[in-house]
Amino acid sequence: MEIKKILNNNVVVSNNEMHQEIVVMGRGLAFQKKVGEAINPAKIEKTFVLETHGISEKLAKLLRDTSELYLNISAKILDYAQFHLPYKLDEYLYVALTDHISFAISRYKQGIHLKNPLQWEIRKYYKQEFQIALRALEIIENETGIKLGDDEAASIALHLVNSQLSGENMAAAIQITEMVNTILNIVKYHFKMELDETSVNYERFLTHLRFFAVRFIRKEKLDETVDHFFYDQIKLKYPDAHDCTKKIATYLENYFNWSLTKDEEIYLTVHIHRVTNRYKVK
Repeated sequence: MEIKKILNNNVVVSNNEMHQEIVVMGRGLAFQKKVGEAINPAKIEKTFVLETHGISEKLAKLLRDTSELYLNISAKILDYAQFHLPYKLDEYLYVALTDHISFAISRYKQGIHLKNPLQWEIRKYYKQEFQIALRALEIIENETGIKLGDDEAASIALHLVNSQLSGENMAAAIQITEMVNTILNIVKYHFKMELDETSVNYERFLTHLRFFAVRFIRKEKLDETVDHFFYDQIKLKYPDAHDCTKKIATYLENYFNWSLTKDEEIYLTVHIHRVTNRYKVK
């Protein structure tokens, strides 16, 4: 097995005997190595088959800003999840979960604790995924010494749920795709910009929109739990993003007879700000 691309000293891209692209992990695997050189089998700790084009590029972008520790934590969580879940996990979940854990721990260290307004619904509708996510918190604590709350478990569970979207029927899948695409277009036209589809913020936003659309398809309504002061602060802090959210709300009301809760408006506004703000700064 030869090195096709070096992502960092511990992670490389290669091809297996079936000519599939794979990510190979192991401590010091690529240290003082070059593309084309053989991989030492004794150093291989983990391999991922990349069935979707472009995953290795997204992983490379993530690795530039992410500790290897979080990659190893994600691998342990996904091994546990795959063993206990009846469906195959999407390969991109490794990238998304690593990014989420890195971001969650960064927020924790800054004293920022975000509430997940979906926690009650996730506990109710996705019991198995939530139990796995609680185990994920234990893995994170064992590896980092940081104890994250149940709101983070709910977010991790949603990442697992997102891996089974392909299980929806074709009509639902089409409707989800159309809704997500229209919302993305509303954002693009409102800000008069093309979004960077290779960015991590775009992937976060896209994941949120998929969860959002699936809740509509499954008729899962959010209970209103918003802090109105917090809602008003978000409006003041991100006025342009909030104006865009209002356009999305009008679209959903007109075409789907779906009224957004204040919680949903907050989360959409924050995601829209993040996905557009970095581009504007540049």
